[in-house]
Amino acid sequence: MSTAGKCPVMHGGNTDLGKPVMGWWPNALNLDILHQHDTKPSPMGQDFNYRDELEKLDVEALKADLRTLMTDSQDWWPADWGSYVGMFARVAWHSAGSYRLADGRGGGGAGNQRFAPLNSWPDNVNTDKGRRLLWPIKKKYGNKISWADLIILSGTIAYEVSGLKTFGFAFGREDIWHPEKDTYWGAEKEWLAPSDERYGDVEDPATMDNPLAAVQMGLIYVNPEGVNGKPDPLATAAQIRETFARMAMNDEETVALTAGGHTIGKCHGNGQAEDLSPDPEAAGPEYQGIGWMNTKGRSVGRDTMVSGIEGAWTTNPTQWDMGYFDMLLDHEWELKTSPAGAHQWMAVDIQEEDMPVDVEDPSIRCMPIMTDADMAMKVDPSYLAIMNRYRADPSLFDDAFARAWFKLTHRDMGPKDRYFGPDVPQEDLIWQDPVPKGSTTWNVEALKEKIINSGLSITEMVSTAWDSARTFRGSDLRGGTDGARIRLAPQKSWEGNEPEQLAKVLGVLEPIAAEAGASVADAIVLAGNIGVELAAKAAGFNMAVPFVPGRGDAIDEMTDVDSFASLEPLADGFRNWAKADYTVSPEEMMLDRAQLLGLTAPEMTVLVGGMRALGANYGGTKHGVFTDRAGMLTPDFFVNLTDMRYKWVPMPDGTYEIRDRNDDKVKWTATRVDLVFGSNSILRAYAEVYAQDDNADKFVSDFIAAWTKVMNAGRFAT
Repeated sequence: MSTAGKCPVMHGGNTDLGKPVMGWWPNALNLDILHQHDTKPSPMGQDFNYRDELEKLDVEALKADLRTLMTDSQDWWPADWGSYVGMFARVAWHSAGSYRLADGRGGGGAGNQRFAPLNSWPDNVNTDKGRRLLWPIKKKYGNKISWADLIILSGTIAYEVSGLKTFGFAFGREDIWHPEKDTYWGAEKEWLAPSDERYGDVEDPATMDNPLAAVQMGLIYVNPEGVNGKPDPLATAAQIRETFARMAMNDEETVALTAGGHTIGKCHGNGQAEDLSPDPEAAGPEYQGIGWMNTKGRSVGRDTMVSGIEGAWTTNPTQWDMGYFDMLLDHEWELKTSPAGAHQWMAVDIQEEDMPVDVEDPSIRCMPIMTDADMAMKVDPSYLAIMNRYRADPSLFDDAFARAWFKLTHRDMGPKDRYFGPDVPQEDLIWQDPVPKGSTTWNVEALKEKIINSGLSITEMVSTAWDSARTFRGSDLRGGTDGARIRLAPQKSWEGNEPEQLAKVLGVLEPIAAEAGASVADAIVLAGNIGVELAAKAAGFNMAVPFVPGRGDAIDEMTDVDSFASLEPLADGFRNWAKADYTVSPEEMMLDRAQLLGLTAPEMTVLVGGMRALGANYGGTKHGVFTDRAGMLTPDFFVNLTDMRYKWVPMPDGTYEIRDRNDDKVKWTATRVDLVFGSNSILRAYAEVYAQDDNADKFVSDFIAAWTKVMNAGRFAT
């Protein structure tokens, strides 16, 4: 019998050609998001410390090498006009520009532009070439510079080479080593699907699905040809305003970034999209991860294809100047098409000397262009007013762009104490969520004794500490206990923070913290730890919860109220609460919260079980409190969830009754979040560990470890 053609390995198992294991059950809870930054794929080893490597970096030598690269045109990918400033500004921009405020995901803080899907987004065409041009420098400096830092630094140096005085730069971005496959970039099944698919009403940009910010799958911001590729500058202006707001930028910053971004470089569309080779992730081995090569031309210079739009915005596209304002505002523009058939705007009447020269032959002048996004800056009254203000004061524009660029490229790095390097600005910026240093010299045991005797209940102490800590987002390193912003607007009024109970707890903790010389932030965490210790002791376990003081207290002037609104919890499975009914299931929202907190699936599991045992549910509800010993840190949640003497009966309101099979009496009630720890096969496996007779002490110690992780989340020095 012939064996020719038989596959010697699991066919499709290594290339995702076959149905994934869980693909047979598409509605099953997918826990992969909790493991998307597992350390196992990293080749660096557990002892690698990027901060230590940065201490060895010769920053000035690195910057000198980057400056040389900016004008060192290479044969395999020659630079436009002999300059790479436009290329590297775009590479850095498109790395940072995937950030969105709603969940803090995306951005340039992890070097994820190297991996799918970002490395193959239509909007990221030819950013792969920029990373390959950077490779000799990365190779030279090795572990002392991450890809994430190098990509962003290359854009900053590009602007410096063009003539801009930048605001500063910070190192400190650590690389990831595999794709963020479980980040939600949209539900579309094809690139550049009509934006209607992510809007309730495409004419109302505010109806875009959360947490998305870009208008179409595979774009960073908006479609440069117009809404769904149909030119209409006013409609595009509305999308720009919503999209940039979702990326944490106001109108002034949006105009500065648009004008500054289009002051250097050009669009590329002198060819046909169908002539391009596949994107990097789809290309064959012979392409070595380089995609979008022009199979009918040289792929460089005049034969380069990127957006399909063709031309530069300014007369001198390698120089930082006011040329963008002059070009856009001093000329009338008409709608045309590029050689690739893309919509673009071209000047109606322009002097030849005002035209940019050809990228390869300086004796040839080429028509400048504007995209629909550029025209939006001219037709939207608010944007136009800002444009005129910047044009009248070039120094104002320079500063506005430098600051906006710094914010764009550092927004997801978290507090300033994570910054490293000689060019870190001294100025504290409100979007950095500054927090003053807290004292560490006060007497912890003395304050602990006062809190124990304060009359606060275990539930009040635990719930308040949790609510303060759960705002942390590992995605952009915002939130957490440091700063005690739960005392300030808007957090003190959030429904999920139970404002009345919060006010009571703060009314007790604030004066005794002040008397002890401690921050309220430390007092809140210490009180939560006390609650856990008391509950553990009541269950028969004398275990201390680790505590390290030093948190500071922020004030209103340090708090960007508008941007903090995005941190408001809409649901919290750990406290069995949801603000409303959502199309996303409560258990999926719990996974999202757990991932942002940096929790693993076992850590999430033990925390939920412990919080139920502590009686820490929102509003004191009894759903999921599967114990007759509430307030004791016992594994009863898992013991009774896995006990087959009970049956689980769904109720019309979406909750469940837990009934004894013998007499059909209701023993407890539950939500979907509670029961998923028994119904999901993976979570049940964890639940069974904690339900075992020999693991009660493991449950308590694991809960304390996970609790401490959450309380310390975001503290760089911890």
